[in-house]
Amino acid sequence: IALLIFRDLPDNPAVEWDAQLLAAFVLKHIDANNINLVVTFDAGGVSGHANHISLYTALRYKYYCFDVFILFLCLGCRVLVLESVNLFRKYISVLDVPMSCLLPRDALFILTEEETEQARRAMRCHRSQLLWFRHIYMLFSRYMVINSLRLL
Repeated sequence: IALLIFRDLPDNPAVEWDAQLLAAFVLKHIDANNINLVVTFDAGGVSGHANHISLYTALRYKYYCFDVFILFLCLGCRVLVLESVNLFRKYISVLDVPMSCLLPRDALFILTEEETEQARRAMRCHRSQLLWFRHIYMLFSRYMVINSLRLL
């Protein structure tokens, strides 16, 4: 079944994934593995990628007359969503730390220099995904250093 799901959920920023299929897959995985926290994208998908937004949509999907989010809570699972910020804030890297500290959020992660370098090394492992604009992202994106999240 996993192969079928991955064919139906291609890694493509322009493809909107099927919310019902994705919601069922995530719910099954949460239940089977006793997961108590899911971290995903918000409605903006951070970069506007359709498949990122689809993850958020799936978590808000009405499934058999129940909101998937309510089912998550029944399973003892909370959901944090990564805050999308405007283009200016997205590319000012560590300069966004003061702004992020002042704005309301439920969780704030500020990576150390070592953790940021580890994230860069991880991105470099995906050579097929490492296009020219991702090098800019690795240098200047706040998401390489700071991530603010809200409870769904």
